[in-house]
Amino acid sequence: MKFFTTGTMAVILVLCMTVSMAMAADVNLSVAASMKDVVNVLTDNFTKKNPSVKFIKNYGASGALAKQIENGAPADIFISANMEWMDYLKNKKLMDNQSIGTFAYNELVFVGKPGLKVKSLRDLAKLERIAIGSPKSVPAGEYAMAALKKAGVEKGLDKKLVMARDVREGLMYAERGEVDGAFVYKTDALEQARTVAILFTVPQELYPRVTYPKGLTATGSKNESAASFFRFLNSTETKSVLVKKGFAVK
Repeated sequence: MKFFTTGTMAVILVLCMTVSMAMAADVNLSVAASMKDVVNVLTDNFTKKNPSVKFIKNYGASGALAKQIENGAPADIFISANMEWMDYLKNKKLMDNQSIGTFAYNELVFVGKPGLKVKSLRDLAKLERIAIGSPKSVPAGEYAMAALKKAGVEKGLDKKLVMARDVREGLMYAERGEVDGAFVYKTDALEQARTVAILFTVPQELYPRVTYPKGLTATGSKNESAASFFRFLNSTETKSVLVKKGFAVK
């Protein structure tokens, strides 16, 4: 039988503590795809002051992210592009309810090739293919469908709609010319568009305001590194980054 010396045991103990601390420093983020650029900047800024913290980022459609969290995917912080999916996880008792609050606001726009004569929702009837986030999981798609219905122009467009997995994919379809235009967020159009331009802004009275709630998950509230980053998300520095990227804040 082998026995460990006191010195060997001490080394093992230190190694175990080091591994444990490293694991505790990991922060899993589940974030709406339209927030990717902002969150990348914010995590970079945070790690400059907290180099031991490692971020594991998962970007995608809010509904898809919520379902992943429900099914056990690791997540310490969830940022959704609407309240529906935040409430979904809240009702499943997977969120730290006290931490939930509004992070930012956005606007819905329609993009297409410059020169395309489309200035309103009613002009969409002229087009052949229109990209839209799948309303079942993509908030941008839900907002767009709400606007189409309230404007009374949804009939006849159903066969023209091309479903995208998230708002960034819809923009990509427009950039590649695979569709005539796409419903995206203003921030995506300003930051990501290269070959397309904003053709019109969807009137705000036609759909609920694009609101991004943020919150710690039930497990994330126990992760000090996640809690520390979450506090950073409420800082003046963070608000400045959001505004610079085209989002509106309180």
